[in-house]
Amino acid sequence: MSHTVMQILLAATVVVPLLGALAALLPAPPGLKGRNPDQAVLRHGVTVTGAVLALSVALAVGFDHDHPARMQATTDISWIPALGIRIHLGVDGVSLPLLVLTALLTFLSALYSYFKPQHQPLAQRASGPSPKAFVALILVLEAGTLASFAVLDLMLFFLAFEMVLIPMYFLIARWGGEGRERAAWRFILYTLLGSVVMLLGLLLIGIKGGTFDMVALATDNGSGLSHTTQVIAVLAIGIGLAVKAPMWPFHSWLPDAHTAAPTVGSVLLAGVLLKMGTYGFVRIVLPIAPGGAHTFAPYLAAFAVVGILYGSLACLALARRGAKGDLKRLIAYSSVGHMGFVLLGIATLTPTGVNGALFANIAHGLITGLLFFLVGAIKDRHGTSDLDALSGATGAALYGRAPRLGGLLAFGAVASLGLPGLAGFWGEMLAMLGSFHPADGLSRPAYLTYMALAGFGTLLTAAYMLVVVRRVCMGGDGDGRPGGAPALTDVQTYEFAAWTPLVALTVLAGLWPAALLGLTDPAVQQLLRGGN
Repeated sequence: MSHTVMQILLAATVVVPLLGALAALLPAPPGLKGRNPDQAVLRHGVTVTGAVLALSVALAVGFDHDHPARMQATTDISWIPALGIRIHLGVDGVSLPLLVLTALLTFLSALYSYFKPQHQPLAQRASGPSPKAFVALILVLEAGTLASFAVLDLMLFFLAFEMVLIPMYFLIARWGGEGRERAAWRFILYTLLGSVVMLLGLLLIGIKGGTFDMVALATDNGSGLSHTTQVIAVLAIGIGLAVKAPMWPFHSWLPDAHTAAPTVGSVLLAGVLLKMGTYGFVRIVLPIAPGGAHTFAPYLAAFAVVGILYGSLACLALARRGAKGDLKRLIAYSSVGHMGFVLLGIATLTPTGVNGALFANIAHGLITGLLFFLVGAIKDRHGTSDLDALSGATGAALYGRAPRLGGLLAFGAVASLGLPGLAGFWGEMLAMLGSFHPADGLSRPAYLTYMALAGFGTLLTAAYMLVVVRRVCMGGDGDGRPGGAPALTDVQTYEFAAWTPLVALTVLAGLWPAALLGLTDPAVQQLLRGGN
């Protein structure tokens, strides 16, 4: 595929959601309104996100898979000459999988919202905005996320990074559940504070390095920045990225946001937004300020391991009988642990660890996106996501009352705990393997300790996930009987349509990891050593 066509595909992938958001706010043409104007705008959301998914797939097909380390589909035009800021877009083996994942999850969320019958009362709340606003916010959120993975200018990255905050704030605050306003405020205040600190670090690199161009700075590989400048910049940028990741102890906004968010909000928050933080470490911190990254790597690894253990222990506490644990909150805390593996892989500063981190990123998006879809479906059917209510004598007992839903939840749980043969296994294994042989200059005994603790974390993950499956799928103390309660509605056609791609890709990535690692490894090798 020619360079011009690739340029157009990448630019369209970023711009089409913005145009779609504007169109969603306009009155629908008479012929498209159909019986229900609200359904018409939701159908518009499906159409636009489907078009973006098709563009991203075409981009992936046209991508030169023989040279994934080379920046492709590049557009580089001056935007603000006085500040040296350029509209610089491009995609390589690191960013391409994240672009496709974002487009896929947003399309599935839009599809789910269109068919989900419970959506209409939510959209028509007297206190809430119209479905037009819902669709427009989803599309702006998609545009900001795609731009974050496509731009190659530090200032544009910051703008795209911030662009997603307002849509997610309103999705939580206006369509969320109990405690949504408090959760939305915590989300935006935490992330804004981290972003302000990150901006200072980005400005420092741009001023000292003489350019905001990420490719040029990565090619220099820190040679134009003093060690002190790199350390200060990595500290500032790292705080902003750690809040978004989220890394312990900057994670406390996440459980509230997930618990209060609507189903599609939780799917996009876990599956897409968290990846922006870890992507920033790989794209900006490692190649542009390697000296600063080397200084802070042991501390990043330590925080990552604490996050793995903390997230797992919190999930075990929520899963126990009588704890009144919320299943959405439990999945949110599990994200803290899973993203800890991503950060541990990055902190090894080795190709093995960073490839594992990028693989775990994609796996987490697929598996946790599926889990939040499933928990949302359970809450819709049962009226609650409280674990004690779901595991009581008349609780969910999904194996007996909705066997397909129960089977899918069990699949999501075993994928999340890292069962070999599914996507969750490879990222965690490679992150720990990278810890076994960290980069030169890093303390191997310390990283061996981190590896052992992370391995213990995988056992804790298996423990709480299996407890959840036993309590929710079997119910009634695991006897498998639904206690005479009526059958629940099992998985419906539109739910199969929204969830099957995630199941299929989880299996495919688990059985054929080379498809993803073949893309990321050459790009990671180049980012770690510098060069263009």
